[in-house]
Amino acid sequence: MVGFAILIFFFMFNATFSLITLRNSATITKTSYNVVNPSLEEIRDFKLMVTQSRMYTISWINSRTSEEDKDSLRKIHNDYPEFKDNLMQLQTKWENKQLARTLDLVFADFEKLQKIQKEEIMNKIVEFDDYEDLMTSTIAREIVENQIFPLYKDIITKLEQIAQQKKKETEASQKKLLTSIQQQQVITIVLAILSVMVGLIAYFITRRNIVDPIKYINNVFVKLGTGELPSEQNYPFKNDEIGEMADSADKLVTGLRETSRFAENIGKGNYQASFKPLSSNDVLGNALLEMRDNLAKVAEEDRRRNWSTTGLALFGELVGKKATDLKNLSDLIISNLVKYVEANQGGLFIVEDVDEHNNDEPFMSLASCYAWDSKKYLEQKVYRGDGLTGQAWQEGSTIRLTEIPHDYVMITSGLGESNPSSLLIVPLKLNEEVFGVVELASFNVFEDYEVKFVENIAESIASAIASVKTTERTNRLLDESTMMTEQMKSQEEEMRQNMEELQATQESTEKAQYEAREVNELLELTNLVIKTDTRFFITSANELTEAKLHYEAAELKGMAIEHVFESYDKVEYAKARLAKGHKYSEFMYLNTKSEDRVMVKVNAAAIRNEKGKVQHYLFLLNDISGINAEIV
Repeated sequence: MVGFAILIFFFMFNATFSLITLRNSATITKTSYNVVNPSLEEIRDFKLMVTQSRMYTISWINSRTSEEDKDSLRKIHNDYPEFKDNLMQLQTKWENKQLARTLDLVFADFEKLQKIQKEEIMNKIVEFDDYEDLMTSTIAREIVENQIFPLYKDIITKLEQIAQQKKKETEASQKKLLTSIQQQQVITIVLAILSVMVGLIAYFITRRNIVDPIKYINNVFVKLGTGELPSEQNYPFKNDEIGEMADSADKLVTGLRETSRFAENIGKGNYQASFKPLSSNDVLGNALLEMRDNLAKVAEEDRRRNWSTTGLALFGELVGKKATDLKNLSDLIISNLVKYVEANQGGLFIVEDVDEHNNDEPFMSLASCYAWDSKKYLEQKVYRGDGLTGQAWQEGSTIRLTEIPHDYVMITSGLGESNPSSLLIVPLKLNEEVFGVVELASFNVFEDYEVKFVENIAESIASAIASVKTTERTNRLLDESTMMTEQMKSQEEEMRQNMEELQATQESTEKAQYEAREVNELLELTNLVIKTDTRFFITSANELTEAKLHYEAAELKGMAIEHVFESYDKVEYAKARLAKGHKYSEFMYLNTKSEDRVMVKVNAAAIRNEKGKVQHYLFLLNDISGINAEIV
């Protein structure tokens, strides 16, 4: 009886220790799932927010027309308080208080950075003239270089430290969980061995009375110890206490063996291992099942989250490579996307630019494909509402099908052609404008997280397409602008020569004076001509000047020349140059009475008499507003 009591004690100890171990494992798993992993994810998002804030700040200063980046920077400012509250809720659960204090420093630094952004950049560089103001733009760049960049580097460094510490905590939790499971295995095996030993001791103590039953029980434990399964339900004993004990021992050893094997599988990360509890009240077995399910859920969520995060980083890097043309960008995107989501085919359609003045209907064309029958779409235009692709464009929403229309698309393999099992069509939308459509076909059904991933990167792809289109359009306009500039330089040289000829022919013969008058009349017809006295007050202006400025001749006469132009500083600089005997040439905007915005090419020079004394100043203004509008 003493041996049985000891055996029962060992079994109770095993169950108690196993329950405690499982509860500790569940606590570790819960902490990792609810605190450590979300904290690490939020820290990564914080790093991304800081990096985007830096990028959008640089864009704010350098690009006067990038309203999208400005809105993104404002959105970061608006979203930050809620993001901070979420992270602080996790922070209160951190055991490492030093790490929590480091995060508080990061909050303070980032809020300081946002304050500098708002006060020195966002509030001061707002209008077009702010970008034109050299002092304002220079001060802004110095603030970015001397204040924002150091804060950004310090924040990133601290966030990296926090992220590394959180990774260590995750690894420590996993290691602690694995150690706990391994300890459970060892204790289970040790207790099984001790059970055998106790059984042998009980055999020697009680062998005079129950020799055969104890021998059988011993034989069962010996066979189990050597890995041999004893025969079932063939006990050569009566249905008495000894028989019940043998049956219970057999079930217990079998249960311990299955439990140990199941715990070992969990420790190795095999969450698909099957296990059947001994009963509905099997605390150890049910706890192991619950732990397996929780760990499997955490592992699957981590796998999906890491898959999505890695994919976002991959495609963020791909679309950020500054592709120079849509063809290369499209090939790069569709080939990588099909491979990453493990689809079988894919196609990328892009909305083509059309001339809206001619009422041309917008259409899409196939820019790139992967394992796709491109002949189907060769030279074919897809209009809004045409087929599934056109429908996705028109509605601006995702189309996901598992029942594919017959012959809509065929996947070709070495075994022939067959219909796909799933079709995913996602519009590439940015700021409610669709720039294209990506279409994927696969033999496997697309999961929800895969669909969400494609929808998430669709905006980045749309942004990249818009950027490349803008770059191509800008390069084309720059080429045209360069050609026009060369023409203007040629015209300017001709005007300069005309002015020199005008001055050189003042003492010429009547023929030269007649030719000069002809030149003056030509200039009067094609240019705005303004004469001022030596104090730069207008003495006369031609009719074209009156028409452009919307002033009467009487209003212009006696007006200071600086009132004719928008930029006071440029006029003062021109007066200083002319007073020193230099010629002056510059692009300036007129200050018209009707407040029209007119850009002119200004050429000015002093008109001297035969003694070299300045008699008056002549301003020739060439209207280039039409040229400037085409360039812009």
